[in-house]
Amino acid sequence: MGSCMSSRSRVDHSVSGRTGTHYAESEPTKENSRDQPVAPVSSTTTSNAESTSSTSKFSEELKVASQLRKFTFIDLKLATRNFRPESLLGEGGFGCVFKGWIEENGTAPVKPGTGLTVAVKTLNIDGLQGHKEWLAEVDFLGNLLHPNLVKLVGYCIEDDHRLLVYEFMPRGSLENHLFRRSLPLPWSVRMKIALGAAKGLAFLHEEAERPVIYRDFKTSNILLDADYNAKLSDFGLAKDGPEGDKTHVSTRVMGTYGYAAPEYVMTGHLTSKSDVYSFGVVLLEMLTGRRSMDKNRPNGEHNLVEWARPHLGDKRRFFRVLDPRLEGHFSIKGALKAAQLAAQCLSRDPKVRPRMSEVVETLKPLPNLKDMASSSYNFQTMQSDRSRSSNLTAKNGIRTQAGFVTRNGPPMRSLSSSNGPHASPCHHLPPSPKPKAKEQ
Repeated sequence: MGSCMSSRSRVDHSVSGRTGTHYAESEPTKENSRDQPVAPVSSTTTSNAESTSSTSKFSEELKVASQLRKFTFIDLKLATRNFRPESLLGEGGFGCVFKGWIEENGTAPVKPGTGLTVAVKTLNIDGLQGHKEWLAEVDFLGNLLHPNLVKLVGYCIEDDHRLLVYEFMPRGSLENHLFRRSLPLPWSVRMKIALGAAKGLAFLHEEAERPVIYRDFKTSNILLDADYNAKLSDFGLAKDGPEGDKTHVSTRVMGTYGYAAPEYVMTGHLTSKSDVYSFGVVLLEMLTGRRSMDKNRPNGEHNLVEWARPHLGDKRRFFRVLDPRLEGHFSIKGALKAAQLAAQCLSRDPKVRPRMSEVVETLKPLPNLKDMASSSYNFQTMQSDRSRSSNLTAKNGIRTQAGFVTRNGPPMRSLSSSNGPHASPCHHLPPSPKPKAKEQ
């Protein structure tokens, strides 16, 4: 919040007439450095001199998004109640996100609690993402409409100010529900979210007029509406897919540690299968309740994919990686299908990974399966055996983790630390839903 407030201070000075001050690009703060791209984006970050170029130039660039509402800065300042701290929803590499209220079909600010609730994202001029990423967000979300993509309502480009206005997502990000809430997400809700996110990627890859590679698929970029429908947000790193007979897009390696496909990290060759790998990582996070990278885990468990991979294809062993907080309230068939799907998406050979439309078809029946593990005699027996084994190993001084035996080993090589907060059009989160009877 500190950097958000310092940015707000500069905004206030700018509004009062103190314009023209240039701010040098700074290093990311320690707080935000946990969720940074695989490679820096300084080469695409424009200077303030560039960002103060003529408005007509930017108008030309934004003609493709003509259906978006164009806001004035004062409108958004009033809509967010002067960007006050109580309106702050989140913060990340791009900037800060504030809650605001505008007219249902216009751009004027309205009284809080009336009109249309929106999330207003501001470009942090000291941040890692610059004007080109801002334009990419407007270009893609301004032209792509799908139930599983966050709707971009409009934008503001005025002097140094770059703001984006999104639909408000009341349940925030999947990351918060998986890793920051005390109540675990029910199994059926996890599978519903996975299905919705898969539909969003399938649309980008196979249904959009121009194929799009998302390039930054992760839990913090999956936002949830009031009914836990998943929507993809933050298209600042998205790229147009290869055209014609080209097999890939050659680009600077960007994305987030722990989610980027290994062949992309090694070569810079970007394909839709890079997104499929990232989806596999997120699906694995949903199955296990663990972050993709977590240095706080025992040695050998820092990298989620490498730790879980040996268990995913084994019908007798895959239960070991499931989130223990589910306590048996998951479908046995569904969990096995999801684990096998994750293994396919995480294949080291990108050609073996499924298309996202195939992922969607696999996931469709999973939210509604009723064969709960808690009702299974075999599962209960396995749990009982595991409990006895845990007690025995604990007496012998061997450490256990979540009821499973773990042994120290050589540290795994990892790309980075775990995720941190990321600015998204989200909301202070209500409790996760309790499982409904019909979902059990």
